[in-house]
Amino acid sequence: MDGIFVLTFIAVAIVLVFDYTNGFHDAANVVATVIASRAMTPGQAVVVVGVFEFLGPLLGGTAVANTIGGFVDLSNLAASHAIVVVLAGLIGAIAWNLLTWWRGLPSSSSHALVGGLIGATLLAAGTEHVVWGMDAWRSDGHLTGVLKVLAALILSPLIGLLAGFAIHRLAMLLLRAAHPRINTRLRRMQFITTAALAFSHGANDAQKSMGIITLLLVLGGYLPSFSVPLWAMLACASALTLGILTGGWRIVRTLGFSVYKVRPLHALDSQLTSAGVIFTAALVGAPVSTSHVVASSIMGIGAAERPKAVRWGKAREIGQTWLLTLPASAAAGALALLAFLPFLSGPTA
Repeated sequence: MDGIFVLTFIAVAIVLVFDYTNGFHDAANVVATVIASRAMTPGQAVVVVGVFEFLGPLLGGTAVANTIGGFVDLSNLAASHAIVVVLAGLIGAIAWNLLTWWRGLPSSSSHALVGGLIGATLLAAGTEHVVWGMDAWRSDGHLTGVLKVLAALILSPLIGLLAGFAIHRLAMLLLRAAHPRINTRLRRMQFITTAALAFSHGANDAQKSMGIITLLLVLGGYLPSFSVPLWAMLACASALTLGILTGGWRIVRTLGFSVYKVRPLHALDSQLTSAGVIFTAALVGAPVSTSHVVASSIMGIGAAERPKAVRWGKAREIGQTWLLTLPASAAAGALALLAFLPFLSGPTA
């Protein structure tokens, strides 16, 4: 059997494992507030989220996949070398996802994926094989490569914080004279906002794996150009949805209860804010962290109502994890590559 085919097959399988751990890790991002506000039972949340998580990657386009598939340039490496580099980066990202899940911390799977691939690429091929995007930024202000990825990951939680603050202030103003029975309606409305959040999460997050699979197929010579095949969309949608349905309950407690006490209005505003930010990012090809956006929206909502009630210590702990994720996953990707060094002997082009 052809060695390139075997490597590509293994690497694609590892991408789907990463996609599963992404869903497993990010389940809390979608269900935490709806469960904390008692708008749905866990069983109801699983059904609603599962359906719309699957639809998101199929209907959300491929703009994020194009971004993720283009921030490392491995075209000058031999096919087997390039595939092993991607494989090592994926293993580093998976290792970080599992570690932060075990500790119950909502870190960024996007950060982990970017960091793992950068770490492996730097060790294997050097800085010139990472598309940093600085030249395009200097020449015409166009965001591309790592610069585009980092800009999205840094700006999206700030936008989530500010949007959550503004939306909750507006909601409190509109409902200032409402009877407590309004909570029943707010809980029912969360069936819509939770579906929107699940759809946007699937549209953004599964595309990252779709982009890596397409990159592998191009590197292996199985695709003439970067175009996401339908089977990759279906496979990534399935793996992400399965991960969402089977994990993440440790982090539900962190997002749903440890940052701010979530009630029906808070949950509705958080879901609305997060869905809007994440889906807009998907449309423009910006790979954001749903963990960042959801957590920051909850903080913004808490700050809009009672800043002193926000558990800023837990927020600080989450923030420290965010800052650590990129370098830690880069180191993990580089370490994983060391185990594959025997595959990298020989010519590089």
